[in-house]
Amino acid sequence: MSRPATFVPPPGARAYRLGTARGDFAVIDAPAAPGVEAKGTALLLPGFTGSKEDFIALHEPLAAAGYRTVAVDGRGQYETPGPRDDEAPYAQAELARDVLAQVDALTDTPTDPPQDRVHLVGHSFGGQVARAAVLLDSTRFRSLTLMASGPAEISPSQQLRVKLLRDALAVMDMAQVWDAIQALEPPEDAADQQDLDAGLDDLEDLRQRWLGHSPAQLTAAGRQLSTEPDRVAELAAVPIPFHVLSGERDDTWPVPLLDDMAVRLKAHRTVVRGAEHSPNSDRPLETAEALATFWNRTDRTKYQTK
Repeated sequence: MSRPATFVPPPGARAYRLGTARGDFAVIDAPAAPGVEAKGTALLLPGFTGSKEDFIALHEPLAAAGYRTVAVDGRGQYETPGPRDDEAPYAQAELARDVLAQVDALTDTPTDPPQDRVHLVGHSFGGQVARAAVLLDSTRFRSLTLMASGPAEISPSQQLRVKLLRDALAVMDMAQVWDAIQALEPPEDAADQQDLDAGLDDLEDLRQRWLGHSPAQLTAAGRQLSTEPDRVAELAAVPIPFHVLSGERDDTWPVPLLDDMAVRLKAHRTVVRGAEHSPNSDRPLETAEALATFWNRTDRTKYQTK
């Protein structure tokens, strides 16, 4: 489970509900910093069990680099409501259409001129949704960054963890599952206990986020993560720039698998040192720098095809 440093938006950012043709979505929207040339907009999609707050430490450095960043809770995630018993609205194609609607709501002219297109970033499960959105209609996007998100299904060890969660959700409510998760992850030593005591407010934020998720969304997303086919060849045919960004360790998709995916996509590749599956929260400044560097390079090419 991702653990953002805070749930409080940074100065200059605002939290609101973005109205779209497919409903309202909770977002944190941070404009480019005052006095800085505005270079473009990026839409940030969180991963499995995550939320828009997972990107919270990226907003300020990316604003300073001239980019507006909009992090979103997808359908059924945290503060965006969704059906709690019906998995059908969480089919990947439905989530991809949600992303296209979000882009339309963020841009006056989503397909013309090119500079109005959006940089898309998807973390983990959000990367699979982002890929589906690009495959559905690439004309909305200036670039795609897959952050700690691999070419196909998650690793066998993570598939087992997801299965255990899905089994638990079938017989327990969200509060009971939360308590079970916490019981399975006790502090290892006294120092860990001190850290936990110091972060009780953070833990309550995490609990409230968990309770806000739709069980049906978690079940559907877990199934997708465990069965996703390899669509890299299909994606490589799309004429937008790609970026594969990860930490130097990842047990969800092994780093060599991400390296190979980057080669297959002819993508820009970034490995964030000291980070694991969530470079956006593990090393936010380095991650923001890598994103801005890629976007700046992409912008300089004037959206040329590969």
